[in-house]
Amino acid sequence: MINTPYLLFLGDAPDALAAKVAQGIKDWRPDASLGQFRMDGCNADMGLPDMTIAEAVESGCKTLVIGVANRGGVISDAWKTVLVEALDAGMDVASGLHNLLNEEAVLVEAAERNGRALHDVRIPTVDYPIANGKKRTGKRCLAVGTDCSVGKMYTGIAMEREMLNRGMKATFRATGQTGILITGDGVPLDAVIADFMAGSVEYLTPDNDADHWDLIEGQGSLFHVSYSGVTMALVHGGQPDALILSHEPTRTHMRGLPEYQQPTLQQLRDTALPLAQVGNPNCKVVGISVNTQHMSEDEAVAYLAGVEAEMGLPTVDPFRHGAGRLVDALDAV
Repeated sequence: MINTPYLLFLGDAPDALAAKVAQGIKDWRPDASLGQFRMDGCNADMGLPDMTIAEAVESGCKTLVIGVANRGGVISDAWKTVLVEALDAGMDVASGLHNLLNEEAVLVEAAERNGRALHDVRIPTVDYPIANGKKRTGKRCLAVGTDCSVGKMYTGIAMEREMLNRGMKATFRATGQTGILITGDGVPLDAVIADFMAGSVEYLTPDNDADHWDLIEGQGSLFHVSYSGVTMALVHGGQPDALILSHEPTRTHMRGLPEYQQPTLQQLRDTALPLAQVGNPNCKVVGISVNTQHMSEDEAVAYLAGVEAEMGLPTVDPFRHGAGRLVDALDAV
């Protein structure tokens, strides 16, 4: 159990997207997000009070959460200095990075010295099976993206909230560190051995009531040469009945890959659907989720209307305008 409330550690994040873990926690667990800690050179800002470690403890923060998802998931020496300070001040530390807290001797020693806990949420805790592809009861929806970090998690959480408000049966199934930190449960999919990734998604979304929807958190992109493998595990292990296409229209290139351009939504649809139909021949693309955070309201409304007219699918920004129309589309499946 990770103790709340949190101090969100933004470190020296070069931009807002690098602090997407903190952003997700702040947006979906505002009750648990008391403040932020930023180092020199940090270009991210959650709009929370900037706090020193001492101020955070004084305010009641129980856990410092590393809110940065840098390429390779590395804990720098400069970060370690702050993390040790937090442990010495009486806070626990939580992280979803590939570089595990419990593999850093200086952090382990500080935690033991102060009787504090180190929480690595990116460690699989189950011996997952190899996928068998057998049809499961219940229904499943998966968001697939034109790129990484385009709003797939936000789409799933927003849809779950809307469905529960309507009295529908729905569960958001976290597959990444941010989702796990928000919900407290899930599969750290990109830390699962490759042969077992699809099986871990089957494990995460077991047999359920016929009218229950699992909203599976999407990861990576089929078109991202660094992270396409994790997406395929979700597509086949999830056996989705419905796909939501996710897109961020202001990007100039794929995240972290300046030499690569994002595919069109048509390319995503025409690639993802046949792959999903390998595991579930009845899978359908039912809607489009667009992350319009870098657009004005008028720009967003016009863009969404244009995409909807072109693609013939309900197109919304579920965080900005609500997920109602996407849920309506699921209801019709």
